[in-house]
Amino acid sequence: MAPLPPLPTSLVGSYAQPEWLIDRSRLAGRFPPRVRARELWRVAPELLAQAQDDATLLAIRAQEEAGLDIVTDGEIRRESYSNHFATALEGVDVDDPGTALDRSGHPNPVPRITGPIRRPRPVEVADVRFLRAHTDRTIKMTVPGPFTMSQQAQNEHYPDAEAAAMAYAEAVNAEITDLFAAGADVVQIDEPYMQARPDAARAYGLRALNAALAGVTGTTAVHICFGYAAIIHERPAGYSFLPELAGCSARQISIETAQSGLDLGVLADLADKTVILGVIDLSDHAVESPETVAGRVRRAFGFVPPERIVIAPDCGMKYLPRESAEGKMRAMAGAAELLRKELAA
Repeated sequence: MAPLPPLPTSLVGSYAQPEWLIDRSRLAGRFPPRVRARELWRVAPELLAQAQDDATLLAIRAQEEAGLDIVTDGEIRRESYSNHFATALEGVDVDDPGTALDRSGHPNPVPRITGPIRRPRPVEVADVRFLRAHTDRTIKMTVPGPFTMSQQAQNEHYPDAEAAAMAYAEAVNAEITDLFAAGADVVQIDEPYMQARPDAARAYGLRALNAALAGVTGTTAVHICFGYAAIIHERPAGYSFLPELAGCSARQISIETAQSGLDLGVLADLADKTVILGVIDLSDHAVESPETVAGRVRRAFGFVPPERIVIAPDCGMKYLPRESAEGKMRAMAGAAELLRKELAA
């Protein structure tokens, strides 16, 4: 594996799933599933794993051909970023789900916590091994965060939401350890609900996040976002919970800036963290030019030095048409090339 260049490029996690694999209109026409949504898959159950492997290979090759430096599995096997892991745990009932409000305020079926949350076996280790076997580039795997999972569940077992989050943290910690052992170079914890529920995040979210990262020695990231552009159309002017992440033990923080036009002064609060900088607008299928993307990256240079920036899209690339996703990845790679030449001059 070659060392990463300056301003490396990476997806946040997901990539556009092919239409032949999943019903994309049904996927986009609902809120992200928290329990299983097997009805979304177009392939017969006995052929689904093979089809998901084939689609994952396409996602890997698309990232390589676009010129990305850090490759994910595209989260191709997942119905959503969180339910793949959350529904694999013991102590939750997904067949008789509960209800919780989504970040938009709409009720959504969610796992019902009925007993102690435990991870009976690794959930994503086979996925990271598949990814490692099919690319020689730096690889990243994503897992849902303990705070977010505690917000996406109906708790009928633990005395409060904090206790549930700490139990989820133990499961996530074990998973992260196994993912690094299986060959992951970077593991990212997705915690979008820290932005959606900042008061609860301040009360115990950071404690749960650090518990999930306890003892981990590999490169870790935390992703926090405003919600999928395909579903949540309005963007606030700034993050409700971001400077607090300077106090977490992850080395990298993943944020969105393209659609929101975020004031990047907030980046100065992130101490010595590497910033995974979202600079691709996923609310618009039109492909940005490399020059436009480079301009969005340059906005950050006054607050974070280039050596601590990873170039990425905003999150939710799974909802883009594949042609658009491919073009936007090429624009990222082109922007990185432009900026590297500028920095070397």
